[in-house]
Parts: sequence; C-alpha cells; structure tokens
Amino acid sequence: MGDHDTVRVRLRTALRADDPWTALYALSTDRPAGLAEAVEELYRSDADRAAFRPHLAWFLRSMGEPGDAVLTRLLAEPAFAAADRQDLLRTAVARGLRLPAELLRAYGQEAPASSGSDAHADGPAAPELVDAMGLSGDPSFAPRLGALLEIPSVRSRAALALGRLGAREWTAPIAGRLSEVTGLDHTAFTVALELMGDPAAVPHLLRWLAESGEERVYDVHHALVRLTGRDPLLPELARGAGYAAAVRAAWADGRTERTPAVVRDLVVESGARARFSVDGGAGRIRIAFDPPSPGSTWPRWDRSLTFDDKPLYRVGSHCDTCELSLTLLDWPADEATGTAARMRARLADLDRIDAALLAEWSPVLGELETGHYRALLLDLPLERVTRPARSWWYRRVVARAQVDDDSEYGEDRPEDHWPGVAHFQLTAPVPGGRVPFAYGALLPSQPPEALDQATVARHAAAIAAGERPAAVVLGWIDDRYVAARHQERWLVGAVLDGHHRLAAYAAAGVPARVLLLACVGGGGGADGGLEGLEEVAAAYGRRD
Repeated sequence: MGDHDTVRVRLRTALRADDPWTALYALSTDRPAGLAEAVEELYRSDADRAAFRPHLAWFLRSMGEPGDAVLTRLLAEPAFAAADRQDLLRTAVARGLRLPAELLRAYGQEAPASSGSDAHADGPAAPELVDAMGLSGDPSFAPRLGALLEIPSVRSRAALALGRLGAREWTAPIAGRLSEVTGLDHTAFTVALELMGDPAAVPHLLRWLAESGEERVYDVHHALVRLTGRDPLLPELARGAGYAAAVRAAWADGRTERTPAVVRDLVVESGARARFSVDGGAGRIRIAFDPPSPGSTWPRWDRSLTFDDKPLYRVGSHCDTCELSLTLLDWPADEATGTAARMRARLADLDRIDAALLAEWSPVLGELETGHYRALLLDLPLERVTRPARSWWYRRVVARAQVDDDSEYGEDRPEDHWPGVAHFQLTAPVPGGRVPFAYGALLPSQPPEALDQATVARHAAAIAAGERPAAVVLGWIDDRYVAARHQERWLVGAVLDGHHRLAAYAAAGVPARVLLLACVGGGGGADGGLEGLEEVAAAYGRRD
C-alpha cells in the first residue's frame, strides 16, 4: 500500500471512530504528508461528503496553508450543491482567506435569495458572503456592502466588512447610523469605524456621545481613544451612569489631540505598597481587543496583551464564565520592555517603595496605558515550569475534576491548556483568599532560550549573599466563575524587566522580589481585582 493509500485509510479510520473529533485532532497533530490531498479526495466523493462533510470542513480549517489551498479549489468547483459550497465558504471565512472576487460573485449569483424584510435589489445577503467580501480586499464590493447597511440581519456584518476593506467613503454613512442601531449592532458599527482608522469619524462620534444612551457610551469612548490617540483618565471603578457622565465630561470640550502622559495621585501607603494614576498614558503595553473574527457574532471578544501594538499573548475573552487562557502569539520585534531597563539602578537591591522612587520612574510609568494602578512589592515563591502537566493552566483542570465528577474538563490533555512557553508560577495557590483556587503565573516578554546563563549566575550569587534584586511585572487580577460552576482567580503578569533575576530566584528556591504594577478599575482590560490584590499583598507583601 502506497503512502497516499495509507494516509487515506488513516483518515477514513479517524472519521469512523467512536470519537471522530479526537481522532481527527490526533491525525492533524501528526500531519502526515499528503493529508490535505486525501481530505480533498474524500470531499469530492459524493458518498464521503454526505457522510463526513462537517468533519472534513473542520479538518481543512485546522490544517493551515495546505488546507487553505484545498478550500480555494473546492470553492471553485461548480458541481457542488449550495449547502456544500456554503459550508466551504464559512470555513474559508473562519480562516480569514482572501478569495478571488470572481469566485465570490459567482457564489452570490447562486446563493439562496433573501426574502421578506431582508430582500434587497442588490441580491442575496448571505452572511458568509458578506464576510468574504470584506476579506477580499476588493473595493468594488463596497457599494453593495453599503447598500446592505439597510438590512437588519446583515448590517453589522456589512459595516465590519466595509471597515476591513478600508472603504472610507462609507465612514460618514456608518457613523451617521449610530443613532439607529443598538446592542451588538451598535458595537459593530463603532468597531467598523475603528477598523477604518478614518479621523473623519471623530466629529460624528463626539456629537453622538453627547446624545447617546448610557449603554452605548463605552463603544463611542473606545472608538474615540483608538482614532485620536487621546486616552483621558476616568474615575476609578466608575460604573453605569457615573461612567457615562465621566466619559462625556472628558470629551465635552472637543479636545482630541494627544497630550504628554502624566503620573498623578501618587500615594505611598507603606514600604510595600503605593497607588498612582496614569493620565494620557502612551499605552505601549496594554491589553487590547483583537480585530473581530470574521463570521463571529461578537464584534469585541478576544483580547491580547500587546507591546507597541504587536500582540504578544492572546488573553481570551472577558466573559466571566469562560476560563482564562493565555497563548503566546509572537515576541516583540525589539525588546519592547527596554524602557524598564532605566529602572535597574534602583532594582539591584530593592527593599521598599517610596515617593522618590516612583517619581524617578514617571517617564517609564507614563508608557503604560491610562488607568489607576497599585504598586506592590512582593516576595513570591516561584518555580519555573517547562512541562504542560506541571503548570497551573492544566492542574486547575485536575482540581475541577476532583470536585465535580461530571466535569467536562476531566479528559483534557495538558498541552491543550499550555500557553506555549516556559514561564514562572506560584508554587501553590494563594493562601487565605475567598476564592479557594487562586493561581499565579508570570509570563516572559522575551524568549526564555535567550537568557544569558552568566547573568543568571551573577544574580544567583547576589541572592546567595543576601541581596534582593527585583523584577518588574505588569499584572492584573482575573476573576472567573467557569461554566457557572467553578470560582477561579488568577494573578497574571507579564515580565517587563528581570527575566534573569526570576530564573535565579527559581533555581535557588528563594522567594522572588517582584515589583508588581497592577491596573484596576477597568483599565487594560482588568475588572478591578482590588480584593484579589489585597489577598496577594497579605500573603506575599514584603515585610519590614
């Protein structure tokens, strides 16, 4: 039996398994040569397509570029039924493929016609086609997409598609319709304006901000910040009507120019804790919403920790019943945390926080995102974890299964939860807290393999001599109620400076001196977390 036949047999075996999704995942991980071609062959078979179409389409989506080439070829096949082509186009949209305009026009002519209130002279409004037109990069689709702004069932997709095309002639029409849409449609329209990146939207947004209802203010404020670069400081923990009033007041004078960052409201509470605010922060390091996934019904969902607007870690959604997961996306082009190096002279043996110290670091702190911060000087018992089964990202799954016999996570694999990089974590959950499962993980902002072992040894010698060199970590508290069954809390941090120091502490088994800078009150995607920070400070705060 040749290699091609072997791959085809393995694929058929996986498809007929009792649990085909798991079997296909294992086959995709192994990825034998010729697998994409075998999938294409089965899809072209009427019998196999009828039996396995959902599995085959999902499999193509998981295969990356080889699967993309197969998807494009299959979509160009006129012999397939409309349902088959719809499934393929939805898969291509989920992959974010840029498909030929001719192929999309042919699809539009063959798609089932819309009816009722969604009928339109410009033809059918198949949602997957609207998404695909936005991904095509072809500006000739803009007039048709603009006409679809009048159709309730697809207007949010049409707005986002125009945003992806960068069709700025539709900036004013989209902004002018903000008063006509609510809920997710309103969010989609403001996100579309952000995708456009067109300053012409700003006057429309300012006028609408003064008139909009309380529930729409966040979207307008977010779009104004992204389009102008001006990020005014709002009151800490502002919510509801108070938040809406504060946003309107911040933009009431019409100022849109970016001003230099100011570190203000500095209060040193003890040698181990302080608070401060950053107004007009540069936001070089921030948690930001990802561009909306094509085909998704949620215009704002996934978020990433970004350095100079380049995603470093995917943080996942802000849904409080979804579990927190971090995934390494890419390393900064340069050492994005290099500015923290200016702090090193005082970090060599840091034993207390004081006002002079934070004032000296104001230029560095101003590069953070606008918001309210807590500075905590901590001694964290850390270990370096390199194996997925050892990480809290997976061990929390085991803990859930132990308290919930019906846990859907009981059979998860360790690598399914691994963030993709060796990192540091607390040796045990945070003690004494209200939430029994309170974990901690500090993730690197540079490749761990780039560590210089001589530098690690130098820090190890200093630690052995009683010195306590400090690392600087930008962090936050994340609270979840996973699947509405499991309370879970995380102290999460990105190491801004001190990778070598943390490695030396972990190797020596000595609690690591960490200066934690934590944003509270909604800045940076955090949800407050004051209770969690108090518990962390009580457990690990540096003692005089």
